[in-house]
Amino acid sequence: MEGQASLKEAFVSEIYREGHAKKVSLLIALFILLVVASIYSVTAGSASISISDVGLSIGHAFIAFINGIFTFVDNYIPFSFRLDASAMQPGSSIAESIVVNMRLPRILLAILTGISLAVAGAVMQGILRNPLVSPFTLGLASASSFGAALAIVFGAGLSAMMMISDDYVIVISAFAFGLLSMFLIYGISRMRGTGQATLILAGVVIGYIFQAGVLVFQYLSNNERLKDIVMWLMGGMWSANWDTIVILAPITLICVLLLSLISWDLNALSAGDDIAKSLGIRVERLRLICLFLTTLIASSCLAFTGVIGFIGLMAPHICRMLIGNDYRYLLPCSALTGAIILLVSDTFARTIVSPIELPVGIIMYIIGGIFFLFLILRGKESHIY
Repeated sequence: MEGQASLKEAFVSEIYREGHAKKVSLLIALFILLVVASIYSVTAGSASISISDVGLSIGHAFIAFINGIFTFVDNYIPFSFRLDASAMQPGSSIAESIVVNMRLPRILLAILTGISLAVAGAVMQGILRNPLVSPFTLGLASASSFGAALAIVFGAGLSAMMMISDDYVIVISAFAFGLLSMFLIYGISRMRGTGQATLILAGVVIGYIFQAGVLVFQYLSNNERLKDIVMWLMGGMWSANWDTIVILAPITLICVLLLSLISWDLNALSAGDDIAKSLGIRVERLRLICLFLTTLIASSCLAFTGVIGFIGLMAPHICRMLIGNDYRYLLPCSALTGAIILLVSDTFARTIVSPIELPVGIIMYIIGGIFFLFLILRGKESHIY
């Protein structure tokens, strides 16, 4: 009997190792695909730039950045050492400006936004045990849209009062109202409990209320402001710059890390509230923590990009079919898949009718609709739960 138990244990251990190796290999393949997509994206556009010029432009900018640090240090500590950047000069005079100041920030913004929305969607589907939940289901997109519309309509007065530019007023307002939607849902859950149905219904109701506010602003706006509201609702990477990346990168990385640390709790919760509670997990607290982190990570990106749909639905669905329901692998897989989908879609949007640029939100609605129509026609039901 002991020999049979040992053989069975060894067999199960071997199966686990094989499954782990396959999942890690898939994650590595997705990472390589993301790198390839990034390289293609930085070379493609109205002005085609060779890979060698891309490398030289990045190298030259990096050396200039390091020399700038040396110059700053030299003000306090004598430090005369400088790096020679002449060997890294790209062949085209405008290549470095295009690559470093325009395309790289845009690529990074698309990657960060794809990661944020995909991870937020995967976690929300887990804590609410509903495969159709996304950051938009809980009213986040509508609340952020209301904040952006408010700033666009009253932007001049708000920017004068806050003494910042109109663009940053829109970002701050969209982010603030996105967080407000979470606090409203939290308040309702405190009164009625943090069950899945309560949170979903509260999010839907809050979303409709904020959407009504957006429609009011659209109705009352003049032609110029109405166009700005509609463009923001379409979503795009127009605000991409290094200041945006500096703000978003720490928020995205910290939130994804914190959510990854509770992946075991999310696995237990997927088996049901009773089982999770029997394992010592405080289910209500876990849901509220995840709700706060996913709202923070999604609203921070949407504040800069506008409304970009379907990433939070598509990426987790694709990854569950590829890698399963284990959140230790599902979260990084969703992050990489979301980044790839949005980066490829944005590259397509800015090159398909170049030099005219399409809002990437339009592309995402088309891709999302085709994807879910494909699932319906295949007759495949979700195997999430």
